[in-house]
Amino acid sequence: MISDQRSSCRIVVTSLLLFFIIMSHALTEGPRFAEPIPNVTVALGRDASLPCVVDNLGNYKVAWIHIDRQMILTIHRHVIARVSRFSVSHDNHKTWLLNVNQVQQEDRGYYMCQVNTNPMISQVGYLQVVVPPNIVDSESTPSSVAVRENQNVTLTCKAEGLPTPKLSWRREDGQPIVIDKKTKVMIQEGEQLNLTRITRSEMGAYLCIASNSVPPSVSKRIILDVEFSPMIWVPNQLVGAPSGTDVTIECNTEAYPKAISYWVYEGIMLLPTKKYLTDIQENSYRTYMRLTVRNLTSKDFGSYRCISKNSLGETEGSIRLYEIPLPSLAPRTTEMGSHAGKNALKSGVVQRTTTTEIPEVKTTTAYATTMSNYVIPASAGHRIEAYWPGTFLLLAASFLFHSGQTVLSIHS
Repeated sequence: MISDQRSSCRIVVTSLLLFFIIMSHALTEGPRFAEPIPNVTVALGRDASLPCVVDNLGNYKVAWIHIDRQMILTIHRHVIARVSRFSVSHDNHKTWLLNVNQVQQEDRGYYMCQVNTNPMISQVGYLQVVVPPNIVDSESTPSSVAVRENQNVTLTCKAEGLPTPKLSWRREDGQPIVIDKKTKVMIQEGEQLNLTRITRSEMGAYLCIASNSVPPSVSKRIILDVEFSPMIWVPNQLVGAPSGTDVTIECNTEAYPKAISYWVYEGIMLLPTKKYLTDIQENSYRTYMRLTVRNLTSKDFGSYRCISKNSLGETEGSIRLYEIPLPSLAPRTTEMGSHAGKNALKSGVVQRTTTTEIPEVKTTTAYATTMSNYVIPASAGHRIEAYWPGTFLLLAASFLFHSGQTVLSIHS
């Protein structure tokens, strides 16, 4: 019994001794880093924090140092560097944060967290500052470029940023880019865009786009003008119209720089009046010219010229306007009944009128043509009805000729 009690006491005493040894060791153990400083990536102008977690700091002090600039930033709670963007904060005397506000490119580099033990202990973390892309205008093609048609041109775009930006080209209007006259691509990569024997169809705005996965991407807009002398084509070189109507003639031109375009008739420039109505529509390097001549007269028929000129040259087109007759139809004849014919014989020659209507045409005035049917008196009570369109006499039966008065007869 006594032996068991002694064994229990020994176990208790041994446990107490082990507890005091562990506690004593814990109280005498120095500071140590609980976790490494992470590498931090931040965009230019944003805020960043580097944590330094220390166990058992005790009365020791924590300092932050920018290794690349060999600059002491903070010691304990005090900021040493004369840079207002740096500050220090701590949490429960264990986590010490180096705060960098509105990060600049010079803040990039290695940072050391140091504890003033003997010997000194420290650890290092890296602050990466990424920079959105920026196009360098001084090293790039100007925003507007002019080149003669069929010449070669190279567009250049330079950009800076971290990581190094990638550059790509595309047309603003969504059309493909023509490479060496054989290949068409929607997007072309690289700092330079080479265009060979450029044509007017390649004129327009080109976009250089720089991106490096750091938002935002940026672009530069370059207007490419292709210069050439005027060209004219006429849809209809020969136009006919009746007198008294209105007529419209057209010319289409292409030119760059923008051309001066106008109409000429008999050596005189035509200005907008009640007689002449001019309309000019422009689309890029194309111009559509229309001239309406109202209420045509004999003086209006002849040769009209459309003229286009710019700094590189001049050209013209010619349209011949000639007169055509109004359209007409054959007349319709209404025969007079037998009773009306008998009554007509009593009174001599009776004129009966038939009106032929002309279908509506695009003229300022509608016209109608009038023709006549006649009943001719005959001797001995014989008669005949006849009608003639124009100069032709059409008879419905046989005819006889007598001296003196002519008698045409088909009834006895």
